[in-house]
Amino acid sequence: MRDLLAQVPLFNELPAADLTPIVHGTSEISARRGEIIFHRGDPCLGFHVVVYGQVKLVFVSASGVERVVRLIGPGDGFGEALMFMGQNYIVTAEALRDTLLLHVGRDVLFEQIDRHPGVARKMLAGLSRRLYSLMGDVEAYTLHTGAQRLIAFLLHQWPGEIEQPFRIEISKSIIASRLNLTPEHFSRILRELSERGLIRVRGREFTILDADGLRAYRG
Repeated sequence: MRDLLAQVPLFNELPAADLTPIVHGTSEISARRGEIIFHRGDPCLGFHVVVYGQVKLVFVSASGVERVVRLIGPGDGFGEALMFMGQNYIVTAEALRDTLLLHVGRDVLFEQIDRHPGVARKMLAGLSRRLYSLMGDVEAYTLHTGAQRLIAFLLHQWPGEIEQPFRIEISKSIIASRLNLTPEHFSRILRELSERGLIRVRGREFTILDADGLRAYRG
């Protein structure tokens, strides 16, 4: 547990001795693919860090429709803002693959913040990055077309080699939800990009055929 915590960016500058109380206030959570980690409305008593695996945070409507608001991978955390506010979770968290998480309890974390201002600064930096990313999402949804949002996502995932296939392990329905696209619109954009010779799609395997053309495409 101490070794895992030492790898968390939030704590990697703490002396080893100061990790001991955090260890006592931290628990490991193993979640199988498809398992719910917490539901909307559950109390937020700390924050989570993903050690390995992937988690999606979703809003679920009364009719059962999901809207993916965030995808979380190794080293990333979630729940800090609600923990500070003393609020219940406003989203549901589900493991997209077999996942190991650390749950750091609120009380032990607040104690460390009191003793080590650097922890507070790191948390503020992380929350600020998340807010900046959220503003970027708002800009994308209001000013960019669906095609531009999808292209930006693909280029972000792309290793950088033309005609070299790469896999995106999450399903197309999750990608579409994250980009605020309906599955039908998402499929139509992929088809248009493929017909123009900009990409090739085979299941979860994508190939960029013309990166400059892709960047110039406006949809």
